[in-house]
Amino acid sequence: MLKPLVKQIKGRGGEITRVYGDGGYDSRENFNYLAENNVEPVIKIRSNSSTKSRGSPSRAKRVRELKELGHERWKDKYRYGCRWTTESFFSGVKRVFGETCRARSTEALFQEVKMKFIFYNMLISV
Repeated sequence: MLKPLVKQIKGRGGEITRVYGDGGYDSRENFNYLAENNVEPVIKIRSNSSTKSRGSPSRAKRVRELKELGHERWKDKYRYGCRWTTESFFSGVKRVFGETCRARSTEALFQEVKMKFIFYNMLISV
């Protein structure tokens, strides 16, 4: 899903400089695609990964960096663990209000989602 997501954002005029992803995105294809589009990958790499290129110089470079820094320093450098805070918040909103919206127009959809976040913030701040 990495390629379609990046294409969708770029197609709407968005600018992407860095992509965060868990180990499920660790593939030569993804690293090559991001390198072709000048996007910095911050993707968790498997611990037994080879530093040899094998079709993806970009991935090999990231593997070498991870091995030089160690996992903890790599996480600190890229603030890798910070994304879990955001994911936890979104998960909480979905648990309380569900994953669907009733709005039909785009404007109403944004308004509905905005209200869900406002009410969720009120719930957790009590």
